[in-house]
Amino acid sequence: MKSREIRLTRHFTGPVLLEYFETVEVDLPDPAEGEIQVKNAWLSVDPYMRGRMIGLKTYVDPFRVGEAMEGGAVGQVVKSNADGFAEGDWVMSMYGWREGWAASAEGVTKIDASLLPPEAYLGIAGMPGMTAYIGLKKMIGLKEGETLWMSAGAGAVGTAGIQFAKAMGAKVIATAGGADKTAFCTELGADAVVDYKAVDDLGAAVREAAKPLGGIDAYYENVGGDHLQAALDSLKDHGRMAVCGMIARYNDSEPLPGPTNLTQIVAKKLTLKGFIVSDHFDIYSDFVADLSSWMMAGKVKTRDTVFEGIEKTPDAFMGLFTGANIGKMLVKL
Repeated sequence: MKSREIRLTRHFTGPVLLEYFETVEVDLPDPAEGEIQVKNAWLSVDPYMRGRMIGLKTYVDPFRVGEAMEGGAVGQVVKSNADGFAEGDWVMSMYGWREGWAASAEGVTKIDASLLPPEAYLGIAGMPGMTAYIGLKKMIGLKEGETLWMSAGAGAVGTAGIQFAKAMGAKVIATAGGADKTAFCTELGADAVVDYKAVDDLGAAVREAAKPLGGIDAYYENVGGDHLQAALDSLKDHGRMAVCGMIARYNDSEPLPGPTNLTQIVAKKLTLKGFIVSDHFDIYSDFVADLSSWMMAGKVKTRDTVFEGIEKTPDAFMGLFTGANIGKMLVKL
């Protein structure tokens, strides 16, 4: 079985360019004892991957130059030499950025493709959905009747967060860029939506939108930059913030000045909690139970942005930083 895979040509800072990636064809070996051979069907590209391209270890090791990159993927078993896996089984792995792979079955998860579409396990039922759930449940402790500001509301985590918050009985203000994205946030149930590209003062616009909703009790941070500055000014006393990511800063080639209003943390007695999804799988069963209930009740729906073909994976990834996606960004093979 032949497979094309995407490799990093160098570590870099600054904007992501196509020249930093190469496509290489390899021959996959038959699976050894305890291994399986899988043909991938869907690949995930996610903002956290940008940090792995710099060459420095953060909470995860950097990508290795000249080797196949890694990321979430779902596919079907072609050959199995491992107990518990059979030809045709659908599996989820971290062997993304490639058309196929042969490796140990350890750490690979079988999924039920009759319950949900396979690609859903990379989105609403996967890491983005789990990330939104953890932020709302564990970091913020969102309560019924409270008002949440969800940044990057049209992204993979944002679209899940809007719907989960509404299912929990909260009110939601979403921010997104452009008419299509703000319309989608409204379609998902957001009580108010602000197009950050169409306002001069983001904080003022969000606070105005929050007035009929009783002000902002909690903020979900996906963006950083001007969003973080605005959130510190806009949260009510004793407000809470879940800090999941800061995509506005990921391509910076050098550190930029931070918010000028950090004293608001003290003045308003704010609580800010940063987190990484992999540290919180102790509540995975709660996530699955709640998501299943919400989906059966028609409270949660999905939308993906899809690029087709392994060679389009770098384009899909770069699109994350230009706002090309509504919902989850995926590559279909």
